[in-house]
Amino acid sequence: MIPGKYRSVSGRAANNVNCGLHLVIQTSSLPEKNKVEFKLNKDTSSFPGRLLQHDLERNYSSRQGDHINLVSSSLSSFPILQRSSEEKILYSDRLSLERQKLTVCPIINGEDHLRLLNFQHNFITRIQNISNLQKLISLDLYDNQIEEISGLSTLRCLRVLLLGKNRIKKISNLENLKSLDVLDLHGNQITKIENINHLCELRVLNLARNFLSHVDNLNGLDSLTELNLRHNQITFVRDVDNLPCLQHLFLSFNNISSFDSVSCLADSSSLSDITFDGNPIAQESWYKHTVLQNMMQLRQLDMKRITEKKRLTINNVARQWDLQQQRVANIATNEDRKDSDSPQDPCQIDGSTLSAFPEETGPLDSGLNNALQGLSVIDTYLVEVDGDTLSLYGSGALESLDRNWSVQTAGMITTVSFTFIEFDEIVQVLPKLKIKFPNSLHLKFKETNLVMLQQFNALAQLRRIDQLTIDPQGNPVVNFTLWKYYVLFRLSHFSMQKINGTEVTQNDMIMAERLFGILAHVASSELPQYRLISILGDARKKQFRYLLESKGKKPGIINEENNDSKRLVGENTNRATLNYTTRDFYNEKLEEIKEKKKFCKTYIEDLVKEATEINMKNEALQKLWPQMFIELVRDAVIEIRNKNSYMKLCLQQITDQK
Repeated sequence: MIPGKYRSVSGRAANNVNCGLHLVIQTSSLPEKNKVEFKLNKDTSSFPGRLLQHDLERNYSSRQGDHINLVSSSLSSFPILQRSSEEKILYSDRLSLERQKLTVCPIINGEDHLRLLNFQHNFITRIQNISNLQKLISLDLYDNQIEEISGLSTLRCLRVLLLGKNRIKKISNLENLKSLDVLDLHGNQITKIENINHLCELRVLNLARNFLSHVDNLNGLDSLTELNLRHNQITFVRDVDNLPCLQHLFLSFNNISSFDSVSCLADSSSLSDITFDGNPIAQESWYKHTVLQNMMQLRQLDMKRITEKKRLTINNVARQWDLQQQRVANIATNEDRKDSDSPQDPCQIDGSTLSAFPEETGPLDSGLNNALQGLSVIDTYLVEVDGDTLSLYGSGALESLDRNWSVQTAGMITTVSFTFIEFDEIVQVLPKLKIKFPNSLHLKFKETNLVMLQQFNALAQLRRIDQLTIDPQGNPVVNFTLWKYYVLFRLSHFSMQKINGTEVTQNDMIMAERLFGILAHVASSELPQYRLISILGDARKKQFRYLLESKGKKPGIINEENNDSKRLVGENTNRATLNYTTRDFYNEKLEEIKEKKKFCKTYIEDLVKEATEINMKNEALQKLWPQMFIELVRDAVIEIRNKNSYMKLCLQQITDQK
């Protein structure tokens, strides 16, 4: 349901339901000739056909001769509605009093089964005299003069309340309407959203064309899917991220001037359709990019589908990828020239510093430079969630894994697709992928520069993989005949079901073990123990110690079951030694090793220097010691030669100390 179309829907329903009623107004108990009678060729209720379709399934054909009487009573200032018995039987659940110039709601007795009641286009100023209609589901008071919401406390079954185009200044007195499904308050004088937090079943809320200056206090509307706030004076929005089911939000023609004032929208995981047209923000050059970048799940912006944006962005990402690959190819060519031209400085070619990696290269040729500068920075990556699939285009999309994904959205993702992203960059975010999307079972790689079997080792750190799809485009590794068998061998602990859409059989697993089992054994046996332990995780370290302990035992002591366990543990541990080190990680390790070497060298030099000084002092002491010993003995003999004098001297020293 699109907000603002309640009446058009009602009108269509009305055209099909012509009751042919007659309204008789009687001012007093006068003779029959004084009655004023006029024919009512109006529709029944104008209620949202989509929500109450089951109530309109009956085909009411045009009938003539049925009567409704509004009779004034001497005991009350309100007219009393009367319908014929035939009319009550035919239309027992609905009643329309549209365009009758009513200023008050008439007393409706004997109509306890009414479900749909229509008072559209009258002059009613107050809701009253309907408290007895406790089975009422839909109440339409559109286009009246009501100033306060009241008189509804007994209508606990009410699901649709249409109060658009009235004079209401405050949302109030809805405490008992906990079953409301649609609340239309557009075209009133409301300045604040309030007193609706208890409407946990409300799905549609229309507050267009009011005097709202801000949006907040929406907590508790857990079922709200559509919120219409067009044509207000809104400057900022809050609490929308607390609406778990909100899909459509209409903010057109307000006073929103910055994305910061609506930043909570970025945290909404369910929002798929939003409008900002008619706001100052929509005039900014950065508007669409900022909205699309921060609200990755949008399907429509300003009533336009985002397919065009997706197409342009992917094209831009593809162009940037191609330029980067051409850049790497040029670097490789220059490296070959450098190797062949021995007289040149090994680090210089034509005055430009070159390196094995693009990040360290000098200036590009003018054509590549111009092409790169022509690309918009804002269109170099794309993140898309489509059902259970998360698609990432361009390396910048990897940053989306750092955002706060809702538990519902993250749990729904089972497939993750990487396109136009270097595999080495993907490896760095695999731990985040495992944590953020614990149910991801299927990985897809296209244009990711998978060039060697060793790169598949990095996937072993994930929680689980059931399917793996490696597109031949941009992944030369698929040209290797045995690449699938290596994947099955290295990732055997995942028990993969499909590779590139083909079912994995038991024969495939056996062949993988035969082809690469010896490789893992050699890799683990050739590594020193300290290196092997550093590669393994904590759990694997225990397994490895178990293997070392069991090696020392004599044959025959370990039973057959333990032998099987040992074989299985050994296979898993051996596979763990087949790991993959990315270029960046390798460079970091080199720097770390250099720092450690520098520290060790300085430390050893200090130790040697200190030992040398100690040795020199020791040698000097050995030379001086004989003479020092003689002098010590001589002084002692002289001092105690006269015993009495020595004792007096000692006593004197003790006295002086006190």
